[in-house]
Amino acid sequence: MFTLLLVLIYTAFISLGLPDSILGAAWPTMQTSLHVPTGWGGILSFLITCGTIVSSLFSGRLMRHFSTGTLVLCSVACTAIALFGFSCSTQYWQLCIWTIPYGLGAGAVDAVLNHFVALHCNARHMSWLHCFWGIGATAGPLIMGACLSHGMFWQSGYRIIAYLQFGLTCILLFSLPLWRKHTPRNTEQNTEQVMSLRHLIQISGVPTLLLAFFFYSALELTTGLWGSSYMTQMRGISPDIAANWIALFYLGITVGRFISGFLTLRFSDDAMVQIGEVVALLGVLLICLPLPHIFLCIGLIATGLGCAPIYPSLIHATPYTFGTKTAQSLIGLQMAVSYLGSTCMPPFSGFLAQTFSMGLYPFLLLVFVVCLSIMTHYSKKQRNPIPTNTNLSD
Repeated sequence: MFTLLLVLIYTAFISLGLPDSILGAAWPTMQTSLHVPTGWGGILSFLITCGTIVSSLFSGRLMRHFSTGTLVLCSVACTAIALFGFSCSTQYWQLCIWTIPYGLGAGAVDAVLNHFVALHCNARHMSWLHCFWGIGATAGPLIMGACLSHGMFWQSGYRIIAYLQFGLTCILLFSLPLWRKHTPRNTEQNTEQVMSLRHLIQISGVPTLLLAFFFYSALELTTGLWGSSYMTQMRGISPDIAANWIALFYLGITVGRFISGFLTLRFSDDAMVQIGEVVALLGVLLICLPLPHIFLCIGLIATGLGCAPIYPSLIHATPYTFGTKTAQSLIGLQMAVSYLGSTCMPPFSGFLAQTFSMGLYPFLLLVFVVCLSIMTHYSKKQRNPIPTNTNLSD
C-alpha cells in the first residue's frame, strides 16, 4: 500500500511543477495584452512567493494539528482555484489578487511533501520525485507554448493547468484514508519539536545552508522567469519559440533528477550537490558567451542538469545532518528561505533589465551559481552530522 501512496506523491509533484514555470513562459505575451512594463512580471512572482514563505514557515505547526493528506488536499485545491482565477483575469490587479491563494497553496504542499519524503524515503525517491516536479515544470511552458502557437490567449494555458489541478484534487480527496494509514496522528512527525527561528539559526551550519537555498532558488527561478524575455529581446527569438526553448531548462532538471536517482546509490548527498554545481556553472557560462543559438540551448539544458541534484539532495540530507526531531521546522525554514530567494531576486533582476539591459540576465545567473557553491562549501565545513534511526521505505 505504501507503493500506491508513493504513486500518489509522484503525481502530486507533477502537479506542483505545472504552475511553477508558466508565468515566465507566458509573460512576454501577458505583458503585451495587459499593457504593463516588463519588470511587473517580477512583482507577480514576488507576491506568489510571499504566500509560499508564509505557508512554509507555518508548515511545522500545521502538521501538528492536521494530517499530511489533509494538508496536501487543501493546498492543491487552493492552487487550482488560484490558477482558474488567473485564467479569468483580464486586468493586472486581478492577477495580483489571485497570487495570494496561489502562493499559500504551493508553499504548504511543497514543505509537507518534502518533509514526508525526506523522513520516510531514501535518496533516490527524493531525486525521482523532484524529477516528476520537473516533468510538470517542463509541461507547463509546453502547454502554454502550444496554446500561443495555435492562436489562443494566455488565459487558455492557465485554464488547462487549472483543470489538471482540479483533477488531482478529486484524486486526493478519495485517497485520504491511504494517507491516514501511513501517517497516523501519533507518529513520529507529530512528536517533532517546533523550533523558533532564533534556535534554528543558532545550529552550526544552518545559516550558510539557508543562504545556499536562497541562491539556488534565485538561480532556478530567474533562469525560468526571464529566459524567454532574454531570448526575445537580446537574441531575436519569437515569443512562441522562446516559450518552448525555456522548457529545455526544465527538461534538463527533469532528466537530471531521473539520472540522479541512480547516482545516489553511489554518491552521497554532498557529492551530488558538488557535481550539480559544476555542471550548472558550465551551463551558465555557455549562456553568457555570445555563441550561436545552439549553444544557448545546450547552456539551458546544462544549467537544468546542474540544478537537478542540488535541491533534493540538500533537503534529503536535513534529517541526517540536523536530526529528525527538528527536521520539519528546519525544512519549513529552508522552503521559506528558498521562496525568499524566489521573491527577491527575480524582481531585482527584472528591475535591472528594465533600468539597464536584459543583457545582464546571464551574468546574474553566474553570480547566483558562484554564491551557491560558496555557501554549500562553508555549510559542509561547519555542520556536524547527527545519527538518526529513521526507517526509510524502498
